[in-house]
Order: sequence, then structure tokens, then C-alpha cells
Amino acid sequence: MGLREELLKSIWHAFTALDVDKSGKVSKSQLKVLSHNLCTVLNVPHDPVALEEHFRDDDEGPVSNQGYMPYLNKFILDKVQDNFNGLDFNRMCWTLCSRKNLTKNTLLITDDDAFKIWCIFNFLTEDKYPLTLVTEEIEYFLRKLTEAMGGIWIEEKFEDYKIQLNAKQQCLSVWELIELIGTGHFSKGMDRQTLSMGINEVFQELILDVLKQGYMMKKGHKRKNWTERWFVLKPNVLSYFVNENLTEKKGHVVLDGGCCVESLPDKEGKKCLFLIKCAGKSFEISASDKKKKQEWIQAIQTAVNLLRQGLPAPHKEARQKRKELRQKLQAEQEAVEQRMKELQIANESKQRELETMRRKLQEDAANAAEEERRRQQTQTELHDRYRTDLEREKMVRQQMEEEVAQKSSELEQYLQRVRELEDMYHRLEESLEDERQARQDEETVRKLQARLLEEEATKRAELERLHLQQQKAISRTEAEKQELEQQRIGKEQALQAAMLQLDQLESERKEALEQYEEVMKKLENAANKTRSWKDKVAQHEGLIRLIQPGSKGPQLITNWGAAAFTEAELNLREKSWQEKKSSVTQ
Repeated sequence: MGLREELLKSIWHAFTALDVDKSGKVSKSQLKVLSHNLCTVLNVPHDPVALEEHFRDDDEGPVSNQGYMPYLNKFILDKVQDNFNGLDFNRMCWTLCSRKNLTKNTLLITDDDAFKIWCIFNFLTEDKYPLTLVTEEIEYFLRKLTEAMGGIWIEEKFEDYKIQLNAKQQCLSVWELIELIGTGHFSKGMDRQTLSMGINEVFQELILDVLKQGYMMKKGHKRKNWTERWFVLKPNVLSYFVNENLTEKKGHVVLDGGCCVESLPDKEGKKCLFLIKCAGKSFEISASDKKKKQEWIQAIQTAVNLLRQGLPAPHKEARQKRKELRQKLQAEQEAVEQRMKELQIANESKQRELETMRRKLQEDAANAAEEERRRQQTQTELHDRYRTDLEREKMVRQQMEEEVAQKSSELEQYLQRVRELEDMYHRLEESLEDERQARQDEETVRKLQARLLEEEATKRAELERLHLQQQKAISRTEAEKQELEQQRIGKEQALQAAMLQLDQLESERKEALEQYEEVMKKLENAANKTRSWKDKVAQHEGLIRLIQPGSKGPQLITNWGAAAFTEAELNLREKSWQEKKSSVTQ
């Protein structure tokens, strides 16, 4: 079913809700508001000029559904792209129609649950207006809801309800379906929260295309830690959130035909592991138990197979198959009815022929009686005159009686033949019914065998492919293991060499430290000797004064008088002391 047909269902509810007096027409002002809201939620550019041109003020009276459809198709539905929020669109249409039709006082469900049932109703109905839900789809929805609530489906209870429903109309409107679920007719013994959770689970599967959801542990890509996430599987993506409220999305895995799922052995204290490989990226996930692990692997593999084959979601494909089966059964029923009509017409024709023959016999008998009466009257009147003809008249009467008896016998035989034909007709109908049932059973068995053969071939091919992948993975793992072993040996050798170098450097550092301490001691001794020597020199220089030629420059004056050397000589001596001191320090 296309996007246009799905949108038209919700719009039909909104249009019907605006039709207050149920005349099939809605005022122009309401349609303008409806069109503007549709353009807003569907992300379609709003054209007020075209809207005013279509709903001109010179047009008298409201607009019918047929009058609104050209504008809706041309200016809204033809421009719709797959870039809008379907829930917002359904919520807008639900708001318009629920105010008028929904009675909340007697219901055990919330307004949000009623909205989800409304969306499920639109999904399961066919695009035939007014929209109604047939008995098969009602049973399908109630089975799904019972399984989601963890209850047991009671076939006898639904059969009783089906008999009551068939006695009335054989289908339900959306408000009757909401009332049926909201009054708890098929959920007795369940509390409101369980019913709400069941409705939400069916809504997520049928409307949001959720194939499976639940808590699992996921291994991080950077820190390699394990974190519990709420996973939601859809036909083309696996999303994971912080919790089941879906408020904070942490990431997603885009699925395609090249993805694969592999089971992993237990490691790192984690059990029930499996691996998702997709687009050059891998995700390690841990389920709570083996059953959950197998269910998730099967669900993800089913989604990948659907993407490879280009098939829709399983519930959409099942809905299409149920629709085709109903159409096929309806066509067969119409053919049987047409055949019954033809047989009835033929039977009526035979009955008319028999009635004509019966009337003819009655007329012949009446004519014979009238002739006998006339003959007797004539015989009475002309008894004397025609006595000689009495014998001849008796013979004629006997012949007529024999003929009447013969015709009566033929009529009885003909009626017996008609009864035999009717019995033969009934037996023929039973034979035709048995043959049709046998053909249906044969076709069902043939389809089942073909499907089983196809599934077996698919599973065999998948097992062979998985075996080849495992062989390749084992060979790659062995090669990587050898390479890692060589790297480990090389790193250990490098580590040993580095440890030897470190020990050597440590010994050299100790020797250098000892040499440094010895040098420091020598420098300290040299400094002490230098200070004592300087003192001695200073004392001697104060007492001894060499006889030298006098300097022309000014002489230095000490505490003991004129110095024995000049300032230039003092600078030279200081410079030589500094050089000696630096050489000793080095």
C-alpha cells in the first residue's frame, strides 16, 4: 500500500469529523484551516493563492469530499516527500476526529492508547471508504494484543463474539474497535498498565516497524568497557539508547545486505556474545541468556535477508498476503454464487416446463370431461335415435380413459425423473464442494512444501557461507597470532636489551657520582689551600717590599703605607688567580 493511500485514511477521518451534520460536505473555512495544517505537518510549501482560487467566495455552499479531492491531490499529496514526521501527521488528524467521536468516561485506556489503536486500525484496513475493519483483521489484532500482554488466546470466546458480530455487520469502525479494547472485553484479568504496555508493543511493531527491542550489554569502541543499552531493531537500522524511554540516543548500526551476525564464545567474563559486522565496523554485544541471544541473532539476520531480497517488513508482507487471500476467497465465492444462480435459473426453467405440461394435462382432462358431459347429454337426448351408435361411443370412451391413464403414468414417471435429477444436483453440489476443498488443501500443502524447500535451500546456502567465513576467519586468526607472537618475542628482546642498557647507565651514573664527589672534595681542599695561601701572601706582601723602579703612576696606599705594587699589577695578579682557580675547578 502506497504512501498516498495511508495519508488519505487519516485525512478521511479528519474530513468526516468536520462534517458535523453528516451531509458529506464541509465548510470552506474549515477546509482552509485543514489544508494549512496538512501543509505544515507534511512539510509541503503552502500556496495561499491556489487555496483562495480553489475556494472562491463566489462558490455557494460547502464543499464535498469529491470537490476537495482535486485540490488535495494537486497541491498537497503530489508534493509530499518522505521528509515529514508521520506521528505528528497522525496526531493532528487524531486531534480533529477524537474530540467528536471518542467517549472517555467508560474506557480503561488513556488517550494516547486510543490514538495508537486508531493508527493500528488505519494500518490494518483496506482503502475502501467508509473505513471498516473486517473480522480476519480484528482477530489478527486481538491475537497480537493478547500475546503482547502475556495472555492466552481463547478461540471459543472470539468465535462467540464473531457470531454476534456477523449477526450485525461483520466489521467494526475505528470507534467501535477502541470501545471494544477500552472496555476490556478481551483483556479481563489484566490491569490497565499491562493493557497499555500491550497496545504500545503492538503499535511499535506494526506502525514504527520495530522488529525487536530489549536490554543488552554493548562493548565500547574506544574505552572497551561494557555498558547496558536499550536496543531497538527496525528493518534497516539497529539503534541503542540509554534506557527504554528512548530519550537519549547513544548510536545506531545501519543495516544493509552486506551485514552479517556471528556467535562468539564467552570471554572477558561475558556470556551469550555475538558480533555484528557491517560496513567495515564491528559491534560486540552480550545478551542476558542463550534464548535472548538466539532470538536477537535470528531477528537481525531476518532484517538483513529482507534487505537483500528487497522485501518489506514481515507484518506488512503478512498484511498483503491476508488481503490477497481475502480477495481470492471473495472471487471464489462470487464464482460459486454465479454458478448457483445459473443452476437456479435452469431449475426454474425446468419447473416452468413441468408446470406448462401439468396445465396442459389438466386442460386435456377438463376438455375430456366436458366432451363426456356433452356426449352423455347428446346420448340422453338422442338415445332412441342413436341406439346403434352406443357401442361405438363406449369404445371411444374406453380409448380416452386408456389414453388418460397412460398420460398419468407418463406424468408420474416424469415427476420421478425430476426428483432423481434434483437428488443428482444435490450430490453434484456436494462433489463440487469436496473437490474445491481438496484443491485448496492440495494447493496449501504444495505451497507449504515449496516454502519449506526454499527455506531449507536458503539455510543450507547460509550455513555453507558461514562455514567458509569461519574457515577464513580461523586462517586469518592463525596468521595474526603468529605475527603477534613474533612481535611479542621482538618486544621482549628489545625490553631485555633496554634493561641491560638501563643497568649499565645506572652503574655509569654511580661512577660519575663518585667521581663528582671526589672532584668536589678536591675543589674544596684546593679552595681551602688557596684561601690560606692568599692570607700568607697578603701577610708577606705587607712585610716585604721589593726594590723596583718607581712607577710614574699613582701608588696604592694600604694600612701599612704605600703599596709595593701598582693598581695594574694588582689587576694582573687577580687575573692570574682567577685563571688558576678555573683550571682547578675544571
